[in-house]
Amino acid sequence: MKPLLRPERLAPGARVAVVAPSGPVPEERLAAGLDVLRGWGLDPVVGPHVLDRHPDFGYLAGIDADRAADLQAAWCDPSVSAVLCARGGYGAQRMVDLLDWEALRAAGPKVLLGFSDITALHEAFAVRLGLVTLHGPMAAGVDFLKNARAQEHLKATLFDPESVRVIATGGTPLVPGRARGVTLGGCLSLLAADLGTPHARRSAEGGLLCLEDVGEETYRIDRYLTQLLRAGRLDGVRGVLLGSWEECDAYEVLRPLLADRLGGLGVPVLEDAGFGHCADALTIPFGVEAELDADGGTLTLAEPALR
Repeated sequence: MKPLLRPERLAPGARVAVVAPSGPVPEERLAAGLDVLRGWGLDPVVGPHVLDRHPDFGYLAGIDADRAADLQAAWCDPSVSAVLCARGGYGAQRMVDLLDWEALRAAGPKVLLGFSDITALHEAFAVRLGLVTLHGPMAAGVDFLKNARAQEHLKATLFDPESVRVIATGGTPLVPGRARGVTLGGCLSLLAADLGTPHARRSAEGGLLCLEDVGEETYRIDRYLTQLLRAGRLDGVRGVLLGSWEECDAYEVLRPLLADRLGGLGVPVLEDAGFGHCADALTIPFGVEAELDADGGTLTLAEPALR
């Protein structure tokens, strides 16, 4: 696994597009998120279908074709420097095959930001476009709107990425050691669901795999990890970072399972690494070479996330 192409950092006055590839977006939360972005000196524009609701499936933000069209139009707009997802939920997998990858490639690199269901897009943008993407808080997310650390770390990543080359996660070693590789990953259940699709990597060989999830029972997490192991998805991985497990079983219940499924890989594993569905979530770039120090609780990027 090789490092991917890094988009350019943002500057004050940059235009950023907010789109909804997945679940429906509460209007009041979107408005609050746009105010935060304007406070950073950005010029946010909203996709025409961001506040849509699917006529039959209330868990989707509009029909698949419209959600895909919003993302593609934003990415292909030369005035837009970054595409920020409004929220996760579910739906990215339904629209990812509708994107015109040749048109997206021709538009050149720019920032893609999101997490949770956006894991499907992180994988697709890595495989199809070879781009670094940002796994971090979303514009209409409660965890972003109400948390200063999440906002500050994301802002630093976007505007001053040199200042956050060393990401102090505050985590502890589940398996001690150091490892170097290229970051990738996201929401565990989405990575398992992506297996075998044309937009997913076949393995994490040479990678530092970041995993987190929300609202999953322990046996389901067991099933997802076992599926990844059986499919060879974790073959050759060099290290693992475990983020938050919000609304899952208590961590003392979950921890033995994580040790059981991941301890046999023979690589460092860092737990409680401060990213994912947690209130003070850190922004983690995917596609960047980095060093994991499980004992020290740090992830040190070889280069800034953005150019």
